[in-house]
Amino acid sequence: MENTKVLLGQEGLSQLEIPEISPDLVNSLDFEELGKEKIQALTQAISDIQILITERQILSKDILKEGEALKIEIDNFLIENDNPDLTDHDALIEKNNLRAKKITVAELQLKEKIDCWKDVALLKKELRIYEKELRERKSRFDSISKLLTEEN
Repeated sequence: MENTKVLLGQEGLSQLEIPEISPDLVNSLDFEELGKEKIQALTQAISDIQILITERQILSKDILKEGEALKIEIDNFLIENDNPDLTDHDALIEKNNLRAKKITVAELQLKEKIDCWKDVALLKKELRIYEKELRERKSRFDSISKLLTEEN
């Protein structure tokens, strides 16, 4: 029976008081440092993602450039060894294999372009999420700072 009275607020709860936050406590807490750490972490993450985007684009350009160099080498080799009088079966098979390799390189280049676009799109999506969170954090931080400066 006694427990029921306490739970219903008839006894004991009247003694509870809501604590007030004293101005001294507010001044002793360093709200700026609490907010700045998260903002700095978000800023660093944004910077890292921007670096990753740039590096992925550079990597893609290098891969495409190397593919073009391979295709040019194959073309040059075919031109140098192009003899209309040559009817050697093995030589014709080799030329066809080289042409097939050139097509394979072109396919790999196309795949790389698509993969790069996908990777950059995902990184930019992540970047937008971090930038949005950073803007929200800064806004909240500014609002809290204004409230604290107004109260003091």
